[in-house]
Amino acid sequence: MAQIKFKGNPINTNGDFPQVGTQAPEIKLVKTDLSEVALSDFAGKQVIFNIFPSVDTAVCALQLQTFSQKMAQKDDVVLLFASLDLPFAFNRFCAAEGIENAVTASDFRHHTLANNYGVKMSSGPLAGLYARATLVLNAEHQVVYSELVDDVVNEPNYDAAMAALS
Repeated sequence: MAQIKFKGNPINTNGDFPQVGTQAPEIKLVKTDLSEVALSDFAGKQVIFNIFPSVDTAVCALQLQTFSQKMAQKDDVVLLFASLDLPFAFNRFCAAEGIENAVTASDFRHHTLANNYGVKMSSGPLAGLYARATLVLNAEHQVVYSELVDDVVNEPNYDAAMAALS
């Protein structure tokens, strides 16, 4: 279990977040077209993997927009976003914002992020949703950057994540 904050107040997650040097656990998520996607589908590619509470909050929306802009010229890296939002919410958001370079996926069906990444908030007002986190994975899907954001209302460290790309 990890301890983070929500607006400065301590809250807990349901497990431990992957750390630098470890192999990223497998996931199974649902894309906007309702097909399933796994981390293994991106074999041989670097991945910037973002996990967050909901695309319908200002900080989460900003996180998706900012990483999308920073990755606009990087076709060799997969930009993956996941939460418990339904695929329809991702479809609506990306269409409205013109985001086309990100894979957005929901964990509503399998809960592999809660089970394998320990990101489900187990206390606080957002209990049941996922914490804000960023991982950068190398082409072998080993974690080369890991950030479980200290306070859910804060943005991730975009520059540190981008610097971790090889």
